[in-house]
Amino acid sequence: MRVIAGEFKGRALKAVPGNFTRPTADKVKESLFQIIGPFFNGGKALDLFAGSGNLGIEALSRGVDHVTFVDKHPKAIRTIYENIKLVKAEDQSAVFRMDALRALHIFAEKQSQFDMIFLDPPYAKIDYQKVIENILDKDLLAENGIIICEHDPKNEIAHEKLHKIKQVKYSGTIAVTLLEDVQKVHKK
Repeated sequence: MRVIAGEFKGRALKAVPGNFTRPTADKVKESLFQIIGPFFNGGKALDLFAGSGNLGIEALSRGVDHVTFVDKHPKAIRTIYENIKLVKAEDQSAVFRMDALRALHIFAEKQSQFDMIFLDPPYAKIDYQKVIENILDKDLLAENGIIICEHDPKNEIAHEKLHKIKQVKYSGTIAVTLLEDVQKVHKK
C-alpha cells in the first residue's frame, strides 16, 4: 500500500495488523482519485471508518488542506498515527477513536462541515443509509461537497436527497459511488 500521487507520492503506508480491515487496493484507489480529481480544491475531508488512513492520506497528498480520521479500533488508530507521522502530516490531521455515528454527532455539535467524506466501512457490518442520513441530518456536508462510498456492488447506495455523480465497479467485488447533496450543489 502506497501513496499514488501528489506531495507524498511513492511513500509506503503501513496496513492495520490482523484481518479486520480491508484496505483499498492501490489500483482501485488510483482510479477513485482520478474520478474525484476535479473536486479537489483544498478544503476539509472526513475519512470515516479510516482503517489505516489510506484514503485520507492520499487526499492530503493531492491537496486537501485537512483530514479528520475516525475509526473505533485501537490497532487502526495506532496505524493511522504511524502513517500520518510517516508523511509528516500531523498539522493537517485530527484522529478520533470512536464509533462513526458518535463522531458524526460530535462534529455536528462543533458545526463542522466537510468538502469530502470517505465512507469505506466493513461492508456487511454497516448500515450505509443510516450513516448517510446522519451526515445529511447533521448538515456535515459542505456546499458542493461529495460523499465517496466504497461498497459491495450488490448494494445500491442511494438517497432521495442525494444525486449520484458516478458509480464505478471494479472486478465485480468493489463499487465506488460518488454522491452530492442536491440542495447544496451550485453551478460552477
